Amino acid sequence: MADRPTDPALLEEIHRRVPVGIFTMGPDGRLTSANPNAQRCLALPDPADGLDLLADPRVRAAGLDGPLRAAIEGTPASIRAVPFAPEPGRAATLDIELVPMPGTPGWHQVLAIVSDVTERLKVQRRAELFYQSFLHSHDVIEVTDRQGVLVDVNPAFERVYGYSRDEVVGLKPRIVRSPKTPDEIHRRMWADLLDPKKGRWAGEIINLDRQGREHPILLSIDAIRNASGEITHFIGVATDLSEQKSFERQVARADRLASIGQLAAGVAHELNTPLANVMLIAESLHRRAPNAWVEGRADALTKQVDAASRIVHGLLDFSRSYPPRVDEFDLASVAAEAVSFARGKQSMDIEVVEHFEVAPLPVRGDRLELLQVFVNLINNAYDAMEGKGTLTISSGVTEGLAEVAVADTGPGIPPSILPRIFEPFFTTKTDGKGTGLGLAICHGIVRAHGGVIDVATDLGRGARFTVRLPLVPGHAPSEPGDRATGRSPVAVDPIG
Repeated sequence: MADRPTDPALLEEIHRRVPVGIFTMGPDGRLTSANPNAQRCLALPDPADGLDLLADPRVRAAGLDGPLRAAIEGTPASIRAVPFAPEPGRAATLDIELVPMPGTPGWHQVLAIVSDVTERLKVQRRAELFYQSFLHSHDVIEVTDRQGVLVDVNPAFERVYGYSRDEVVGLKPRIVRSPKTPDEIHRRMWADLLDPKKGRWAGEIINLDRQGREHPILLSIDAIRNASGEITHFIGVATDLSEQKSFERQVARADRLASIGQLAAGVAHELNTPLANVMLIAESLHRRAPNAWVEGRADALTKQVDAASRIVHGLLDFSRSYPPRVDEFDLASVAAEAVSFARGKQSMDIEVVEHFEVAPLPVRGDRLELLQVFVNLINNAYDAMEGKGTLTISSGVTEGLAEVAVADTGPGIPPSILPRIFEPFFTTKTDGKGTGLGLAICHGIVRAHGGVIDVATDLGRGARFTVRLPLVPGHAPSEPGDRATGRSPVAVDPIG
């Protein structure tokens, strides 16, 4: 096919209509041509021919004079996202391609292609801001397609549920669905989302993490529509309410304990008088018993009154609301004293292992009350092991708190009752062996000292109760060591 001559009018029309700026520059740095888009991007005069770009202060302020000189000498350049102020009060961001155009020897023109990317960069930066918000949100965010298949999840999803992004993308959110969330909720959810007048749903549900643990979730889902109004995706934002629900349970428990304490105090005071009278009658019968049978029944009555009195004293202890007497003392020495105090109770088949730090653990509080806590925990451990096992008492510093742990190798505590062990009147002991107030009293004493008491357990391997209290301000814990041997303490953990 023979070459056809190019129509100059067509070239001029293309030059005028092309959606990018085009200008040419001679070897002296002066403009030789500029299309309308170049004039708009650079705020050039019309006509712009003859304008000295190398001397233009706007070009120099943008640092473009150097690349322009290099292009004149034959070095091409691609300049991306260069800030340029074409006129006062207006800022732009430009992409510029500089292409040397060889002419006669030693004479070059430069072809420049200019694109105003200001708006595009704004959109990109906005998109980047939204994506970084997606990545750094503390709440779980998940995006699905119209069929409900996950296309992206944020790191909070991975943290809460324990699944990695790669594991769940391509699956449906039912991977974290709990059977405790009724099907009716999901049916209503989809109905609201697909309803053109609503397009969103919000409510509380229960989800499961990878380990099968339940997470109460406040979930809101919105339909994402395109310019035509068609749903393309859904975005869900979920707030894990586990901590909030735990706090609410603690507040409710504190309120319940306060109410029970008030009731217990009233009942205890009302019972004291009739119990005292029954004791007097029993002692009178014992002194005047006409035969052994009556004397034996009086003794039995006295023992029952003693048992009732212990319950009354426990109720009074539980209902106390006054602050503990404050002294400064070594928490480890109180724990050691509790071991000595309770030592006579255990059988010969229970081994007692003590691991206390050499350095003292100074705390402030009521020494006798904390002694009562440790004696109670040790007695409970003895009872749990039923005459055979290992009792370990250790001390240390954890995260700036003085810590004493009492561990046993008994049967452990079933998970079903673990949340209730600090409730008043709840006991796992057989009738007559426990009032259900011991751990509730311990819990109240430790909290009154600004500390915490928690339990770790494993069925068949034992339980470990840990008391943590604030150290006296300014105490710097030293290197741990065994108080008796000087060696680092061996961590004896029945939980494993």
